[in-house]
Amino acid sequence: MDFMSRISEPSDDENQLCGSLSWQNRMYGFGACFVVGAFLSVFGSIELWLGQWAIFAFLYTLGTLTALVGTFFLRGPKTQFQKMFDRERIFATIALIASIILTIIVAIIGIKPLALFCCVFQFLAFFWYTLTYIPGGVAVVKGCFARIPALCRG
Repeated sequence: MDFMSRISEPSDDENQLCGSLSWQNRMYGFGACFVVGAFLSVFGSIELWLGQWAIFAFLYTLGTLTALVGTFFLRGPKTQFQKMFDRERIFATIALIASIILTIIVAIIGIKPLALFCCVFQFLAFFWYTLTYIPGGVAVVKGCFARIPALCRG
């Protein structure tokens, strides 16, 4: 079975959530969740600068969670939760969950610079978590960062 057929043909577990949705409709569902999640996160970040800490925490985190839930369209919730805690992505999953919790706590307390740091940490954790699902994704990014010192030396 080639790579594209493995990722484009949902298993029976994956079909339980999405029923009779075609692969194209699953991609639309995933894409819609991702776009709504990105919008909520950006709008939440704007609220941070307006001093609305609780609104920021709620919207930014809701955006991240909405984007994450979009993956249920691709794999189904049961399979997604199992894959979240696979050996190759357990650290990324823990970093993502911790960043979500820290963002909420720090934003509610109202420490603006630390809230911004947590927001960036949450973004990077979600990016890294996403890379763990792309074959070779983490290795490519690590390779790019490994070359930065050589580029700086000239």
